[in-house]
Amino acid sequence: MQTLPASPAHTSLVAVGDSFTEGMSDQLPDGSYRGWADLLAARMAARTPGFRYANLAVRGKLIGQILHEQVDVAAAMGADVVTLVGGLNDVLRPRCDMGRVRGLLTEAVERLAPSCEQLVLMRSPGRRGPVLERVRPRMEQLYACIDDLAARHGAVVVDLYGAPSLADPRMWAVDRLHLTAEGHRRVAEAVWQALGYEPEDPEWRTPLPPTAPPGWVSRRISDLRFTREHLLPWIGRRLTGRSSGDGRPPKRPELLPCPAAAARAADTAGTRPA
Repeated sequence: MQTLPASPAHTSLVAVGDSFTEGMSDQLPDGSYRGWADLLAARMAARTPGFRYANLAVRGKLIGQILHEQVDVAAAMGADVVTLVGGLNDVLRPRCDMGRVRGLLTEAVERLAPSCEQLVLMRSPGRRGPVLERVRPRMEQLYACIDDLAARHGAVVVDLYGAPSLADPRMWAVDRLHLTAEGHRRVAEAVWQALGYEPEDPEWRTPLPPTAPPGWVSRRISDLRFTREHLLPWIGRRLTGRSSGDGRPPKRPELLPCPAAAARAADTAGTRPA
């Protein structure tokens, strides 16, 4: 009889990063954000009594801020699994020193890798469109650095950038920067599988069924809403040196038990498209 591989026995998770890991734009009815890291913790808690979870991510953070504000805190927690996703906010800015970004990311990985049993890095997803094409060379430099760091430090790399499903604009919120609830669900599945757990959705990479493209009027209305609600405020913050995360604490700053019943309820609260 063939012996099946044992499931992982992780007892704790710490998530480090920016708005992607904070969970924007997977919004719950109370206005808070859930996101892939909460969903992943929910699954792990449902399997492991006493499972503990911390999420240090704060929207708007650059890789230098993640390094100086989150990395040492995360390392001191001594979690089984640490996820680190950062650098994309740097890449999206008009002026970006990729050498500096790579150096800061390298320092973050070098501090985190010895502190945990498994470090998880990601090649973040990219929404199809002109913005992706403009920053693609920088993104691919960042991902080449991530691949190299993972090979040197035994980290797992979750390739979301190469997943056709997550390039679909329908997986992205109206701000065109953050994933929808369904996008976050698929990211949680991707990390779950990368950690060695049995798949719950083997088809997470599969694109949504094709639909007729929106008409000209719908596209213009969407463009106007995006410009008014998201692009102009973003430009305003850049001009004044502010960030959406200024003064905002981490969403879950302490490594505390994640109740399995409540966690699994949160995991299944989202809806999937038909």
